[in-house]
Amino acid sequence: MSELTNNILIPVDFNDLSLIAMEQSYNLGRLIGLDLVLLYVYEEPGLLRGLFSEDDFLKRKAKIEESLGTIAEKARKDSGLDVSIMVREGKVHTEIIRVADILQSRFIMMGTRSQDEDSIGGRTPIGANTSRVIRSAPCPVITINNPHLYKGCRSILLPLDLTQETRQKVNKAIEIAKHFNATVKVMSALWSKNNEAVVYQLNVQLKQVKDFIEAAGVKCQAELVEAGGKEKSLVPIILRYAKEQGDIDLIIIMTQQELSLIEFFVSSSAQEIIRISDIPVMSIIPRDLGFTSMMS
Repeated sequence: MSELTNNILIPVDFNDLSLIAMEQSYNLGRLIGLDLVLLYVYEEPGLLRGLFSEDDFLKRKAKIEESLGTIAEKARKDSGLDVSIMVREGKVHTEIIRVADILQSRFIMMGTRSQDEDSIGGRTPIGANTSRVIRSAPCPVITINNPHLYKGCRSILLPLDLTQETRQKVNKAIEIAKHFNATVKVMSALWSKNNEAVVYQLNVQLKQVKDFIEAAGVKCQAELVEAGGKEKSLVPIILRYAKEQGDIDLIIIMTQQELSLIEFFVSSSAQEIIRISDIPVMSIIPRDLGFTSMMS
């Protein structure tokens, strides 16, 4: 790899979604100048591990490396990027997080579920490994849940609430939008028009965020969306809005919130968006991302 931090880490388990996630990384890698690292984590159940000799394990590892190498070679040809492979042994989510930290990966891109978590007759909840990676990753995680995706990024959906943590994702939206020449669409959802204080705060925040994004040279739209009578959470409001827009190719969310005037993107809501959304979702853990110049 050309530089330690210039990479997208892609966990591959030979499942269709993991390979689709790899293909979706090509544009991001080319535009930002990132290499691809394909990671396979070999997790042998503890009781069975002792039944195999070291030679058996090495043969199995070599076979995995051969298969992964074949995929990497195709990825190099298709993407024009530097693609390397890694095979690790251990707990899947632990190794993904550890490797991302060691390589200082800019992004992790992965499917919402692994090979043994495919749904039967409908969608399953977000896979356990994906969920754990999202909660603990040292970098933003982009999850893929749909094989039919737009190649590129026309618009980024940035849902906001009134918490300080949610504002941290604005810089990431600006960064991605600049590379793709995409529009950022900022929206907040409103439960009741009767709460004048909340309406005022949301409108002020929307304007400030819109002004901040446009000052960075990125096209931006901002809208306050009223909840319908049937919605019991903000998740369907956000996904309905994204579908109606017709050009949203990435949704950026925070994985959790702390203090909030509105219940929004608590862990269960974030996971629900990731599980249901046909649009790729970038998840960011609330932390200091250097976004301190607005609305402090």
